[in-house]
Amino acid sequence: MTSAATCSVLCGIPHKTDSATGEHGDLLDIIRERTGITRFLDLLAEARAHLGRPQPVLPDANSPSSRKSPSGTLAAAARLFAVSLPLAGSLAEAYLRTRGITQAVPSSTLRFHPKCWHRDEGQTKPVPRPAMIAAVTDGAGALQGVHRTWLAPDGQDKAAVDTPRRAMGHLLGNAVRIDPADQTLVLGEGIETMLSIREALPSLPVWSALSSSHLGAVLLPAGLQRLYIAIDRDPAGQRAAERLTARASEAGIAVRVLEPRLGDFNDDLRAQGAKALCQHLAEQIDPKDQHRLTI
Repeated sequence: MTSAATCSVLCGIPHKTDSATGEHGDLLDIIRERTGITRFLDLLAEARAHLGRPQPVLPDANSPSSRKSPSGTLAAAARLFAVSLPLAGSLAEAYLRTRGITQAVPSSTLRFHPKCWHRDEGQTKPVPRPAMIAAVTDGAGALQGVHRTWLAPDGQDKAAVDTPRRAMGHLLGNAVRIDPADQTLVLGEGIETMLSIREALPSLPVWSALSSSHLGAVLLPAGLQRLYIAIDRDPAGQRAAERLTARASEAGIAVRVLEPRLGDFNDDLRAQGAKALCQHLAEQIDPKDQHRLTI
């Protein structure tokens, strides 16, 4: 048995052997195939969340100690979002302005925490840093996790740390739902990327999957007719878009891939402005949605 399979058994993750072929497989293999996640600890966390089993106690909590609940749990995520502040007038809003994003974002989606604990690899003690906090929700709108983007003290950039972004909670299948979906949805990776598209096309609902690993696994809403997949110009984004396209097409959803001119849509927004980005997206939008453009 492989080391991954051994750990799967020890952790209570279902494992099976094909009697015809002798091949081994388990839930981790399914998640790896469906999401593209390759790091074993990330696979294990996704599997535990899928099975509704508690995450292991980790030393990195959103407090100097882990007295109340371990980091990564849904309870810790809900508590962090509850104590966070509105985005308006905050360092997080200032950070988004530096990225060319001016449209207001619902407080149910993005908030700000002035002293969110952060710890990089090798650090013995967490450090409080300002952070933008995003809600990760399921199809019913229930909070399933949060995503943290730690910021520089002046809000002009991300924090100068090894890991300025980190998520906690149950991520697989869920997303940062910036706008409620209707018959149309624009789905992509990063929060800033999707807010950039929203800046240019404010009438189209956008969601962030947070990463290419999770993009291919987001559960699509009932009644969706047209899906736009906003990709980043890298191999991981291309592969995730292919997985998501296959799933959506099987469900009878029309799919179009939106491609940026530069590395991602935030690069486009900052380099060329919202009007030029809108014109670029207009060339890729389905005729049924052309009436929603605001060039």
